[in-house]
Amino acid sequence: EVQLVESGGGSVQAGGSLRLSCATSGFTFDDYAIAWFRQAPGKAGEAVSCISGRDGRKDYIDSVKGRFTIASDYAKKTVYLQMNSLKPEDTAVYYCTAHRPADCGVRSSYDYWGQGTQVTVSS
Repeated sequence: EVQLVESGGGSVQAGGSLRLSCATSGFTFDDYAIAWFRQAPGKAGEAVSCISGRDGRKDYIDSVKGRFTIASDYAKKTVYLQMNSLKPEDTAVYYCTAHRPADCGVRSSYDYWGQGTQVTVSS
């Protein structure tokens, strides 16, 4: 059974930091790319960052570059999203997703989703 379990969300003030974790199981890690997707009320969802399980290549959307860092621990099959200098517009439910092939880029769908974790940034 494929599982993606997120943790680490919460409420912070603008300028603060949070680290999200995504513990994965049930699939071959290096066959997949793991992306963090966020959904805010009334806004289109977007994939903010992605990392390839095959070669570790990373990708970020422009609005989080320099503030967010994605990393993976292959041994633990866990992906992290370190979020610094958080802004109110980062407020959203953040989902961990997995897809094949293990390439990051613009996608319209993902194979697996976690349950999501709420991130709230107050001004």
